[in-house]
Amino acid sequence: MSKRICHSGVVLGLSAMLSACTVGPNFKAPHANLPQTWGQQATNTRSQTYGGQVDAVWWNSFHDPELTSLVGRLARQNFDLAMATQRVTQGQEERNAAASEGLPHFGVMAGYTRTHQSPQGFLKLVEPRPGSPVEYDFFEDAAMASWELDLFGRVRRTVEMERANTAVVEEERHAIALEAVSDLALNYMQLRTIQRKIAIVQQNIDLAAHDVALVRNQIAYGTGNQLDLAEAEELETSIRATLPGLKTIQAHLVNAISFLLAEPPRALEAELMRPAVQAALPPAVPTGLPSELARRRPDIREAEAKLHAATAETGVAVASFYPDLSLSGRFGMQALRFSDVFNMGSRAAAIGPALDIPIFEGGRLRAQLHLRKSQQKEAAIAYQKTVLKAWHEVDDAMVAYHNVQETHQEQTETLTHAQKALDVARQRYADGTEDFLNVITAQRAYLETESDLVGTTGETQSSLVHLYKALGGGWQYSEGGNLR
Repeated sequence: MSKRICHSGVVLGLSAMLSACTVGPNFKAPHANLPQTWGQQATNTRSQTYGGQVDAVWWNSFHDPELTSLVGRLARQNFDLAMATQRVTQGQEERNAAASEGLPHFGVMAGYTRTHQSPQGFLKLVEPRPGSPVEYDFFEDAAMASWELDLFGRVRRTVEMERANTAVVEEERHAIALEAVSDLALNYMQLRTIQRKIAIVQQNIDLAAHDVALVRNQIAYGTGNQLDLAEAEELETSIRATLPGLKTIQAHLVNAISFLLAEPPRALEAELMRPAVQAALPPAVPTGLPSELARRRPDIREAEAKLHAATAETGVAVASFYPDLSLSGRFGMQALRFSDVFNMGSRAAAIGPALDIPIFEGGRLRAQLHLRKSQQKEAAIAYQKTVLKAWHEVDDAMVAYHNVQETHQEQTETLTHAQKALDVARQRYADGTEDFLNVITAQRAYLETESDLVGTTGETQSSLVHLYKALGGGWQYSEGGNLR
């Protein structure tokens, strides 16, 4: 009973000593220098921002089933995400390998050696017993155990460093997920914009063809002329000439979306060519609080993890100045004949501690420590830079989102005026009070304004995607949970 109590006391004392002797700096989460509130936000736009919780599935706010379906497939099919997942697995295994250094090691061995001693070698210094062979067999098997006690935390700091490095690759994966879903949404918005422009061109081609027929009818009644007909036909062909370029962009966007989903070229063509409207903006967009940005943006979280890893690596460098104590033991059998290997009289054992004390390393350890401290300071500076960059990106995205909406409102009014001008010009030409040049001028202005309005509609959608990306929302879909 007393032996057990003594043994338990030794183990508890040893555990307490090990936990209390981790040298080097302890990591403290850095302070993110962010404002209390975002900058002044516009209140005269249809879609406004407010300080609510950022939507982790913001693509659903566009109420587009096709976009939602594409995002649902993205996490399962995207190549970049698949490779990032493997890097996370690799990081976890490196952490596990580092942790194994602090655990007892146990192994077994067995060996056989055939030895022939040279009479001109070691035997010239000693006199062998009469009849002793100079050639013999040696059999050995043993169980061996060792344990590095890690008195000053070198192994624990290494494990801490690898754990932080694993967090780095996890945040890199989150950043890739955010980039992938943003690229998918942007390509999809641009695709719908191009498709809407193609539809507008088709409508204007029909309108121009109608004008050609109108001029020919005027000529038949003696009120038109060949110049008006040539101008009407030129307008129709010039509008028609814009179609190939738009269709090329459309094909490229379909392939870009296909590539994000690891599909071959044109695999999604039938699916994405189905008619669809440009999605409307949500009436309100939650932007969260600035203080939450550091916990949401993957790049800030990654920078913090890198600082943690650099701090732990400094601890490893500090621990290198301290002694290493390890315990080792060996028990087995040794015999010159195989039949004696399993005889208890052939047993051999050894046990004892080993102490490794660094005394003179030629300045290597000190240089290593200075290097790690410098890297730690660099990581701290990189963290602050990342936070400031994120702040700039959010502010720029908010300004862009509000301004592009104002542009959209102005262009909507401009299109109304252009429509009225075209209607008046066509009516006056039909009445014979205006020449056809006014119709051409009015129709070109209307087509350009309508195309600009469609483009600005796409820009408002894209600017909202950029805003959500800047806010750091959306990578959670890649974690496998149901966020809908």
